Order: sequence, then structure tokens, then C-alpha cells
Amino acid sequence: MDYKIIVLDLDGTLTNRDKVITPRTKEVLMKAQEKGKLVVLASGRPTPGVMPLARELELENHGGYILSFNGGMIVNCRTGETVFSSRLPAEVNSKVIDLAREQRVDIMTYEGDHIIASDAGYQYIDLESRTCHMEVKEISDLEDMKQYVTFPVPKFILTDDGDYLAMVEPRVKAAMGKNFSVYRSDPYYLEVLPKGIDKAKSLERFLEATGFRREELIACGDGYNDLTMIRFAGLGVAMENGVLPARRAADYITLSNNDDGVAHVVEKFMLNS
Repeated sequence: MDYKIIVLDLDGTLTNRDKVITPRTKEVLMKAQEKGKLVVLASGRPTPGVMPLARELELENHGGYILSFNGGMIVNCRTGETVFSSRLPAEVNSKVIDLAREQRVDIMTYEGDHIIASDAGYQYIDLESRTCHMEVKEISDLEDMKQYVTFPVPKFILTDDGDYLAMVEPRVKAAMGKNFSVYRSDPYYLEVLPKGIDKAKSLERFLEATGFRREELIACGDGYNDLTMIRFAGLGVAMENGVLPARRAADYITLSNNDDGVAHVVEKFMLNS
């Protein structure tokens, strides 16, 4: 198959344990783009948190795309155009914030280039801040947060240790009902998004906008939120370090993110095929 597009999750996939693209992976991706292949970055990160990696790979020069907020926004890097955007209705904000209080977990969302969070020093909120290079506006009183976050947001993230969040997840799903997407992007992040927002749906919208076919897609990921796109793509690839469901869903398992697994896939299926 002549694969024309590679869709890459970021954390645990494109980037290594230090959250950087290794020189070899960057070299191979640049070579693929020079041969006319498209690179699409598909992440749960907010758009500003994806932009530094998009610039590093020069997606604006090669016609690449960003699928941020787990598919809640699609951006054409060459033109800067927002191809698609979906946000939670503002009237549900209070409900989600109340759920965080009831379940005794921390919560964060986004406003422009900032993260709004209940505890800036909490390890998983600090991790999001450092990973995305975004400052945190702390609103520790959740009643105050309800008064502040009165606008539509792309998503909320409830966060706690993975074992506890695994118990919280079904409760939040039941409380939110069928009109919202609720799933974990990492063991310690439980995301609440508009209904129908996931990476596979985002790729469907991307294909509609660009005219490519799903058979021409390779999708690489490692996490729970990558499952849908791994199943959707013409070639679904899981990282060796990926969660078991991702590896089970994949057509191919590549090397780990610390061993240039993405570079291996590009060379095997896009440059040497």
C-alpha cells in the first residue's frame, strides 16, 4: 500500500521519555515530508501545546495538520486555518466541576494559552503545564471556578492517581450520560469532551476536508485515547511501550518511543516500501 499520511500521537509515541523528538526520528520524518508524505500530529494536548513540535517538524512548510484536544480541533499548519472545532456547552461546566468535587479529584481546563486548574502544584497538573509549555491559572475554590469558567471549553480533565481514577471513570460516565465522551487519555487523566470527539472521528473529518482515503493512513499511538485511530487507520500501529488494549488493536507493533519506534515505521512502510 502507498501510505501517504502518518498520524502521530505525541507523548509516549513521537516523543521519548524526556518529551523530545530524537534526532533520528526527526531526520526520518523530515525525509518523508520531503518525499511528499504528510505528517499529522494527533494529541490530547491543547493546540498551543502541540505547536512547538509542529514547528520543529516544519509542518507549516509541508502541509501538515494538528488534531488537538483529542480531535476537538483540526488546524491546517500551512494556512493556520481551523478546519474543525468543537467545545462543550457552557451550561455543563458547573456539572463537571461539581463532579470533581464529589469524586475528590483535581480538575483542569483551558483558556487561550493558559490552563485553569484547581491546584497548580499537583503533580499531574504540573506535568500538563510543563509538557504543553502553558502557565497555570489556579482557582482552588471550585465554587469560584464555576463562576469563572462560564464560557465553552474544549474539554475538562479530571486527574488523580490511576487506580483511583479507574473507579471514578464509570461514575463520571454515568453522571454525564450519552451526550458526552468520557475516557482516560492516560491512567491519571480522565477527559470529558463533547459527544463524538475522539481521534478516529477527527481523522474522518480530516479525510473529508482533504480528500485522502483511510487506507492511505498510518496511525501510531500508545494510549487508551489512541485506540479508535489505531483501529480506524489503514495501518494501525502501537508502540512497544503502549497499553495492552492498544497493542491488541494494532496491525503492527513497533519499537518503543525511546527506541525510535516512529522512525522504524516510517522507514519500513513509507520510505522503503
